[in-house]
Amino acid sequence: MKQLIALTLLLISFTSFAQKPCEFNIDVTDSIGTYKSTKEYIISEQNFAGNTNYIFFSLALTDGLPTLNVQLLQKSKGFLKANCFDKNSKLFLQLNNGKIITLIHLDEENCGSLIRDDKNFDNRVITGSFMFMKDSFEELKNSPVSLMRIKYLTDTEDYVIKKEFTSELNNIVYQPEKFFINTIPCIE
Repeated sequence: MKQLIALTLLLISFTSFAQKPCEFNIDVTDSIGTYKSTKEYIISEQNFAGNTNYIFFSLALTDGLPTLNVQLLQKSKGFLKANCFDKNSKLFLQLNNGKIITLIHLDEENCGSLIRDDKNFDNRVITGSFMFMKDSFEELKNSPVSLMRIKYLTDTEDYVIKKEFTSELNNIVYQPEKFFINTIPCIE
């Protein structure tokens, strides 16, 4: 009887600590190469005075080269400031262990596109891809992220990364500080 209880407890502990299955938005292999991208994950959500800002992350692997895809979505009935990514843009991640990881933007300049929806809200979508520096994966796999700084073409903005929040967009609970810990194994 004791062995049955011990076996049951062992199986429960394995299933509770097992990694969640990886969810991919794109997984393509063809004659040109391979491309794999995880589903978008909300890292930051800000709703204040009729303005809404979202930041989505996804990890991509293009022929063995890992990148971080960043998508910023702004929504407002008022003026939307255009932040642009350029060749000098960077994304800095401060980890809970005190280390700072720097990601470098690919050379594509992007100021986003402005779209007006049927409720007269202006929506700006800005996307960018950032390359990881050598050996930054190990740090990101082992320590949660506490702060993010994005250096745009003309501005720099800081974001506090929450431990957990429930999104007003889709009522899903997100744990943005552990995004890299949970997602990097999917593209290794």
